[in-house]
Amino acid sequence: MSHNHAHKAPKTISGLMVAIGINIVITVFEIVLGIVANSLALISDAAHNLTDIGSMVLGYVTEKMVARPANDKRTYGYRKMEFVTAFVNGLILLLVTGYILYEGIIRLFTAPEVISGVMFYVGLIALLGNTIATWILTKSSKNNTNMQAVWLHSLQDALSSLGVVMGAVIIKFTGWNIVDPVISILIAVFLIKSIYHLIKRTVDALLDSVPEGIDYEEVKRDLLQIKGVTKLNDLHIWLESSRLPMLSVHLQIEDLNDLEQIFQEAKKLLFDKYHIEHTTIQIIPVDFEMKSEYCN
Repeated sequence: MSHNHAHKAPKTISGLMVAIGINIVITVFEIVLGIVANSLALISDAAHNLTDIGSMVLGYVTEKMVARPANDKRTYGYRKMEFVTAFVNGLILLLVTGYILYEGIIRLFTAPEVISGVMFYVGLIALLGNTIATWILTKSSKNNTNMQAVWLHSLQDALSSLGVVMGAVIIKFTGWNIVDPVISILIAVFLIKSIYHLIKRTVDALLDSVPEGIDYEEVKRDLLQIKGVTKLNDLHIWLESSRLPMLSVHLQIEDLNDLEQIFQEAKKLLFDKYHIEHTTIQIIPVDFEMKSEYCN
Protein backbone atom coordinates (compact mmCIF):
# COMPACT_ATOMS: atom_id res chain seq x y z
CA MET A 1 0.00 0.00 0.00
CA SER A 2 1.41 3.40 -0.94
CA HIS A 3 0.75 6.69 0.75
CA ASN A 4 0.95 10.21 -0.59
CA HIS A 5 3.02 12.11 1.95
CA ALA A 6 2.13 15.58 0.71
CA HIS A 7 -0.41 17.66 2.55
CA LYS A 8 -2.23 20.86 1.88
CA ALA A 9 -0.74 24.10 3.18
CA PRO A 10 -2.83 25.40 6.09
CA LYS A 11 -5.53 27.89 5.25
CA THR A 12 -4.08 30.06 8.00
CA ILE A 13 -1.20 31.10 5.71
CA SER A 14 -3.28 34.14 4.76
CA GLY A 15 -3.55 34.95 8.47
CA LEU A 16 0.21 34.56 8.71
CA MET A 17 0.66 37.22 6.04
CA VAL A 18 -1.63 39.57 7.98
CA ALA A 19 0.46 38.96 11.10
CA ILE A 20 3.64 39.77 9.15
CA GLY A 21 2.16 43.08 8.00
CA ILE A 22 1.12 44.00 11.54
CA ASN A 23 4.61 43.27 12.87
CA ILE A 24 6.35 45.32 10.18
CA VAL A 25 4.30 48.39 11.13
CA ILE A 26 4.83 47.85 14.87
CA THR A 27 8.59 47.32 14.49
CA VAL A 28 9.23 50.55 12.59
CA PHE A 29 6.96 52.46 14.97
CA GLU A 30 8.66 51.14 18.12
CA ILE A 31 12.25 51.51 16.96
CA VAL A 32 11.81 55.20 16.12
CA LEU A 33 9.78 56.15 19.19
CA GLY A 34 11.72 53.80 21.49
CA ILE A 35 14.86 55.80 20.72
CA VAL A 36 12.96 59.04 21.30
CA ALA A 37 11.59 57.81 24.64
CA ASN A 38 14.93 56.21 25.64
CA SER A 39 13.01 53.06 26.60
CA LEU A 40 14.75 49.67 26.60
CA ALA A 41 11.37 47.99 26.98
CA LEU A 42 10.16 49.60 23.75
CA ILE A 43 13.38 48.87 21.86
CA SER A 44 13.40 45.27 23.10
CA ASP A 45 9.79 44.92 22.02
CA ALA A 46 10.79 46.19 18.57
CA ALA A 47 13.64 43.65 18.49
CA HIS A 48 11.16 40.90 19.31
CA ASN A 49 8.90 42.10 16.52
CA LEU A 50 11.83 42.11 14.11
CA THR A 51 12.56 38.46 14.89
CA ASP A 52 8.84 37.80 14.54
CA ILE A 53 8.92 39.03 10.97
CA GLY A 54 11.81 36.70 10.12
CA SER A 55 10.12 33.86 11.99
CA MET A 56 6.82 34.34 10.17
CA VAL A 57 8.44 34.62 6.75
CA LEU A 58 10.45 31.47 7.47
CA GLY A 59 7.29 29.78 8.73
CA TYR A 60 5.43 30.75 5.55
CA VAL A 61 8.18 29.36 3.30
CA THR A 62 8.27 26.17 5.36
CA GLU A 63 4.51 25.60 5.12
CA LYS A 64 4.81 25.96 1.35
CA MET A 65 7.69 23.48 1.25
CA VAL A 66 5.92 20.97 3.50
CA ALA A 67 2.98 20.98 1.10
CA ARG A 68 5.19 19.81 -1.77
CA PRO A 69 4.74 16.14 -2.73
CA ALA A 70 7.30 13.40 -2.16
CA ASN A 71 9.64 12.53 -5.02
CA ASP A 72 12.25 9.92 -5.99
CA LYS A 73 14.94 11.70 -3.95
CA ARG A 74 12.89 12.77 -0.92
CA THR A 75 10.49 9.86 -0.52
CA TYR A 76 8.92 11.37 2.62
CA GLY A 77 8.65 14.79 1.05
CA TYR A 78 9.58 17.91 3.01
CA ARG A 79 7.66 17.33 6.24
CA LYS A 80 10.77 17.46 8.44
CA MET A 81 11.28 21.09 7.41
CA GLU A 82 8.64 21.89 10.04
CA PHE A 83 11.08 20.84 12.76
CA VAL A 84 14.14 22.41 11.12
CA THR A 85 12.40 25.78 10.95
CA ALA A 86 11.05 25.51 14.49
CA PHE A 87 14.56 24.71 15.74
CA VAL A 88 16.07 27.73 13.94
CA ASN A 89 13.29 29.99 15.22
CA GLY A 90 13.77 28.64 18.73
CA LEU A 91 17.48 29.44 18.66
CA ILE A 92 16.85 32.96 17.34
CA LEU A 93 14.23 33.51 20.01
CA LEU A 94 16.63 32.26 22.69
CA LEU A 95 19.43 34.56 21.50
CA VAL A 96 17.18 37.62 21.36
CA THR A 97 15.73 36.86 24.79
CA GLY A 98 19.23 36.32 26.19
CA TYR A 99 20.39 39.65 24.80
CA ILE A 100 17.40 41.51 26.25
CA LEU A 101 18.05 39.81 29.60
CA TYR A 102 21.68 40.97 29.46
CA GLU A 103 20.75 44.55 28.53
CA GLY A 104 18.12 44.64 31.26
CA ILE A 105 20.64 43.59 33.90
CA ILE A 106 23.10 46.27 32.72
CA ARG A 107 20.39 48.94 32.89
CA LEU A 108 19.47 47.95 36.42
CA PHE A 109 22.61 49.77 37.52
CA THR A 110 22.35 52.68 35.07
CA ALA A 111 18.64 53.18 34.52
CA PRO A 112 18.25 56.21 32.20
CA GLU A 113 15.31 58.59 32.29
CA VAL A 114 12.35 57.30 30.29
CA ILE A 115 9.63 59.38 28.60
CA SER A 116 6.70 57.47 30.04
CA GLY A 117 3.99 59.16 27.91
CA VAL A 118 5.52 58.09 24.59
CA MET A 119 6.33 54.68 26.06
CA PHE A 120 2.71 54.18 27.15
CA TYR A 121 0.97 55.08 23.90
CA VAL A 122 3.43 53.25 21.66
CA GLY A 123 3.24 50.19 23.93
CA LEU A 124 -0.56 50.31 23.87
CA ILE A 125 -0.68 50.35 20.07
CA ALA A 126 1.91 47.56 19.90
CA LEU A 127 -0.04 45.52 22.44
CA LEU A 128 -3.19 45.77 20.34
CA GLY A 129 -1.35 44.76 17.16
CA ASN A 130 0.57 41.91 18.79
CA THR A 131 -2.54 40.57 20.49
CA ILE A 132 -4.39 40.47 17.16
CA ALA A 133 -1.42 38.77 15.46
CA THR A 134 -1.14 36.18 18.25
CA TRP A 135 -4.87 35.48 18.12
CA ILE A 136 -4.71 34.98 14.34
CA LEU A 137 -1.89 32.44 14.74
CA THR A 138 -3.37 30.54 17.71
CA LYS A 139 -5.46 27.98 15.81
CA SER A 140 -2.70 27.00 13.38
CA SER A 141 -0.22 26.48 16.24
CA LYS A 142 -2.21 23.70 17.92
CA ASN A 143 -0.74 20.73 16.02
CA ASN A 144 2.14 22.24 14.09
CA THR A 145 5.58 22.72 15.63
CA ASN A 146 6.63 25.20 12.97
CA MET A 147 3.58 27.40 13.57
CA GLN A 148 3.92 26.93 17.32
CA ALA A 149 7.38 28.53 17.12
CA VAL A 150 5.93 31.43 15.13
CA TRP A 151 3.08 31.76 17.64
CA LEU A 152 5.55 31.77 20.54
CA HIS A 153 7.43 34.64 18.91
CA SER A 154 4.17 36.57 18.63
CA LEU A 155 3.14 35.74 22.20
CA GLN A 156 6.50 36.99 23.41
CA ASP A 157 5.87 40.31 21.70
CA ALA A 158 2.35 40.60 23.13
CA LEU A 159 3.71 40.02 26.64
CA SER A 160 6.55 42.44 26.04
CA SER A 161 4.09 45.10 24.85
CA LEU A 162 1.96 44.50 27.94
CA GLY A 163 5.08 44.97 30.04
CA VAL A 164 5.84 48.23 28.25
CA VAL A 165 2.37 49.60 29.03
CA MET A 166 2.53 48.52 32.67
CA GLY A 167 6.04 49.94 33.02
CA ALA A 168 5.02 53.28 31.54
CA VAL A 169 2.15 53.61 34.03
CA ILE A 170 4.41 52.79 36.98
CA ILE A 171 7.12 55.21 35.82
CA LYS A 172 4.53 57.95 35.26
CA PHE A 173 3.24 57.81 38.84
CA THR A 174 6.42 56.85 40.71
CA GLY A 175 9.32 58.10 38.63
CA TRP A 176 11.03 54.73 39.04
CA ASN A 177 12.93 54.43 35.74
CA ILE A 178 14.39 51.13 36.92
CA VAL A 179 10.98 49.56 36.21
CA ASP A 180 11.77 49.66 32.47
CA PRO A 181 14.65 47.13 32.58
CA VAL A 182 13.02 45.11 35.37
CA ILE A 183 10.00 44.40 33.16
CA SER A 184 12.25 43.35 30.27
CA ILE A 185 14.08 40.92 32.58
CA LEU A 186 10.84 39.44 33.94
CA ILE A 187 9.45 38.84 30.45
CA ALA A 188 12.71 37.22 29.32
CA VAL A 189 12.81 34.88 32.33
CA PHE A 190 9.14 33.99 31.87
CA LEU A 191 9.69 32.93 28.24
CA ILE A 192 12.97 31.03 28.55
CA LYS A 193 11.22 27.87 29.81
CA SER A 194 8.82 27.79 26.84
CA ILE A 195 11.67 28.41 24.41
CA TYR A 196 13.68 25.57 25.97
CA HIS A 197 10.81 23.11 25.61
CA LEU A 198 10.26 24.16 22.00
CA ILE A 199 13.93 23.57 21.13
CA LYS A 200 13.93 20.24 22.99
CA ARG A 201 10.85 19.03 21.09
CA THR A 202 12.35 19.95 17.73
CA VAL A 203 15.68 18.27 18.52
CA ASP A 204 13.83 15.11 19.61
CA ALA A 205 11.81 15.15 16.38
CA LEU A 206 14.90 15.67 14.22
CA LEU A 207 16.58 12.73 15.99
CA ASP A 208 13.46 10.58 15.36
CA SER A 209 12.86 10.15 19.08
CA VAL A 210 9.68 8.47 20.33
CA PRO A 211 6.93 11.15 20.30
CA GLU A 212 5.72 12.68 23.56
CA GLY A 213 2.71 10.83 24.98
CA ILE A 214 3.74 7.45 23.55
CA ASP A 215 5.38 4.89 25.84
CA TYR A 216 7.77 2.73 23.79
CA GLU A 217 7.72 -0.19 26.24
CA GLU A 218 3.93 -0.10 26.45
CA VAL A 219 3.62 -0.29 22.66
CA LYS A 220 6.03 -3.21 22.68
CA ARG A 221 4.03 -5.07 25.35
CA ASP A 222 0.74 -4.48 23.56
CA LEU A 223 2.06 -5.86 20.27
CA LEU A 224 3.49 -8.94 22.00
CA GLN A 225 0.11 -9.62 23.62
CA ILE A 226 -1.53 -10.11 20.22
CA LYS A 227 -2.44 -13.77 19.93
CA GLY A 228 0.01 -15.59 17.66
CA VAL A 229 2.87 -13.07 18.02
CA THR A 230 5.91 -14.75 19.58
CA LYS A 231 8.65 -12.21 19.11
CA LEU A 232 9.14 -8.56 18.21
CA ASN A 233 12.17 -6.68 17.01
CA ASP A 234 13.23 -3.47 15.27
CA LEU A 235 10.40 -1.39 16.73
CA HIS A 236 10.80 2.25 15.74
CA ILE A 237 8.39 5.09 16.52
CA TRP A 238 8.97 8.65 15.33
CA LEU A 239 7.35 11.85 14.09
CA GLU A 240 7.39 12.65 10.40
CA SER A 241 5.54 15.87 11.22
CA SER A 242 3.62 17.17 14.23
CA ARG A 243 0.48 15.57 12.84
CA LEU A 244 2.05 12.34 11.59
CA PRO A 245 3.49 9.77 14.04
CA MET A 246 4.94 6.73 12.26
CA LEU A 247 5.95 3.21 13.28
CA SER A 248 7.83 0.27 11.81
CA VAL A 249 8.27 -3.17 13.38
CA HIS A 250 9.06 -6.83 12.68
CA LEU A 251 6.60 -9.34 14.19
CA GLN A 252 7.40 -13.04 14.31
CA ILE A 253 4.33 -15.29 14.38
CA GLU A 254 3.64 -18.97 15.00
CA ASP A 255 1.31 -19.68 12.08
CA LEU A 256 1.48 -17.85 8.77
CA ASN A 257 -2.19 -18.70 8.25
CA ASP A 258 -2.92 -16.07 10.93
CA LEU A 259 -0.92 -13.42 9.08
CA GLU A 260 -3.87 -11.33 7.86
CA GLN A 261 -5.66 -11.42 11.21
CA ILE A 262 -2.54 -10.46 13.18
CA PHE A 263 -1.71 -7.70 10.71
CA GLN A 264 -5.18 -6.15 10.98
CA GLU A 265 -5.24 -6.48 14.78
CA ALA A 266 -1.85 -4.76 15.08
CA LYS A 267 -2.95 -1.94 12.77
CA LYS A 268 -6.17 -1.45 14.73
CA LEU A 269 -4.36 -1.45 18.08
CA LEU A 270 -1.83 1.13 16.95
CA PHE A 271 -4.48 3.41 15.48
CA ASP A 272 -7.11 3.13 18.22
CA LYS A 273 -4.82 3.36 21.25
CA TYR A 274 -1.85 5.37 20.00
CA HIS A 275 -3.33 7.26 17.01
CA ILE A 276 -0.57 5.94 14.75
CA GLU A 277 -2.03 5.53 11.28
CA HIS A 278 1.11 5.24 9.15
CA THR A 279 2.75 1.92 10.01
CA THR A 280 5.11 -0.53 8.33
CA ILE A 281 4.61 -4.00 9.81
CA GLN A 282 6.76 -6.85 8.55
CA ILE A 283 5.48 -10.27 9.59
CA ILE A 284 7.88 -13.23 9.48
CA PRO A 285 7.68 -16.88 10.59
CA VAL A 286 8.85 -17.78 14.08
CA ASP A 287 11.75 -19.91 12.86
CA PHE A 288 13.11 -17.18 10.60
CA GLU A 289 16.19 -15.40 11.94
CA MET A 290 16.83 -11.90 10.60
CA LYS A 291 20.50 -11.24 9.86
CA SER A 292 21.94 -8.42 11.93
CA GLU A 293 22.77 -6.30 8.90
CA TYR A 294 19.06 -6.20 8.01
CA CYS A 295 17.86 -5.34 11.52
CA ASN A 296 19.20 -1.82 11.91
